[in-house]
This record gives sequence, structure tokens and C-alpha cells, in this order.
Amino acid sequence: MEISLKGRVALVTGGSRGIGRSVALALAGAGADVAINYRRDGDAAAETVADIEKLGRKAKAYQASVENFDEVQALVADVLKDFGSIGILINNAGIASRGRAIADTDPAELERVLRVHAVAPHFLSGLVVPHMRKEKRGDIIMISSVATLHMAANGAPYNMGKAAMEALALTLAKEERVHGIRTNIVAPSLTDTEMGRRLATARSGVADIHDLDKLYPFGRVSSPEDVAAAVLWLVSDANPYANGQKINIDGGGM
Repeated sequence: MEISLKGRVALVTGGSRGIGRSVALALAGAGADVAINYRRDGDAAAETVADIEKLGRKAKAYQASVENFDEVQALVADVLKDFGSIGILINNAGIASRGRAIADTDPAELERVLRVHAVAPHFLSGLVVPHMRKEKRGDIIMISSVATLHMAANGAPYNMGKAAMEALALTLAKEERVHGIRTNIVAPSLTDTEMGRRLATARSGVADIHDLDKLYPFGRVSSPEDVAAAVLWLVSDANPYANGQKINIDGGGM
């Protein structure tokens, strides 16, 4: 089945680099127009917009810190003004925690990680859903992590943030299905992104993330494109019925 998102508009948070960029390009490649949210790297956002436009789709970048409700309100209002609708929301923006034990964690770090991973998607979903209900179909994707399967030590803020994000997704899936909105979770393992490379160095001491390839299924860590492929299927007509589901992009587990 050929996947077509023609006529649909997607908003991708953290869309300038890594997983967000790959998801944005995959959606555009299937025919969607894409609004890119970014926080700091305007050059990377502009490059992603240019690459989407090369695919023949409309794209625009919007700077906003997703944990700030006022900025999120302005973001959604600007996207609706420029694109006319939002039928796909990808809650992808994320940050890492500092890898400390609970007893050594700065309360400010805990609060910020929770706001980015859980409170921000709540903000965005709450603002977008009333408009999405007017569409023939709506899709919300939470980019979580297999961290919620393991709850490893020295990562409580991140584990808690992603677990809360998943709780939000499962709640939304039940609340909004009557409006034709599907809410699903995509959860990668270690992925070859800027954040993944930093994590690989911090946790494993390797200079190159691909030094870990042999430890992972299929002989490699996951790529952003692996994650984007799952997102693309979930938000398309190829998925007529999956709702409130979580797909772990981890090659079947370590």
C-alpha cells in the first residue's frame, strides 16, 4: 500500500535535527506539509525546511521552548495561521538527564526534564486537539524511549518524564478516539543522533557510537530513519485501527 499524506499538515517539535528531522522528512516525502519547531539551532531548522521544500512540500520553522506555555500558545497560533490546520502532531522535543543518582539530582534538573518530556506534550496536545477534531483524521505521536522498559539506575528524571509522556498518550488515545484521533507511542533504543552520541560517550566511554554496533540487534544501533518509518506508518491510512499502542524500535530487545 502506497502511503500518502497529501493534504495533511504536521507539526514536529524538536524537528531541526536527529529523529525529529528524519520524521519531518519522511512525512514530507509522503506528501504532508510540515511545521518545524526548534529551540536553539536556527541554521539546522532552516536546512530541514529547505530539504522539505526540495520535496515539493510547504515548510516553515518556528522557534519556541516547548516547556513554556506562552511560547507554545504562540507556536500553535502561528502554525494554524500559516498552514490552516494541524492534523499530525509529533511530540519529539527532548533533553537528556545528567545520569546522577536520585540522591544527587538537582531539583531544577528534575523539574526541567519533566516539563520537556511530559508537561510540554500535555500543553501542545491540549492546544492542538480542538483543531484536530475538525479534521477527517488526526494523529498524535509521542516519541518516548525504551528507557521506560528498564528504568535503569541514574536516570530517574528521564525515566519519569518518558513514563509520564506514555501515560498522557494512553489517556489521550481513549479520550479522543471518538473524534477520529489516534494517539500512539514510538520508543527508540540508543539511536545515532547528537544526543545518542553524547549518551554513548558518557555511559560507555566510546568515541564513536558505532563502536557499540556489535552489541545491538542486526549489528547496529538504530537510526533516525528507523524511528521515522514507524511514525510514518502509524499516522497513515496504512494504520486504520492501531490506537494507544507503543512500538519499541529496539530490534527486538538487547
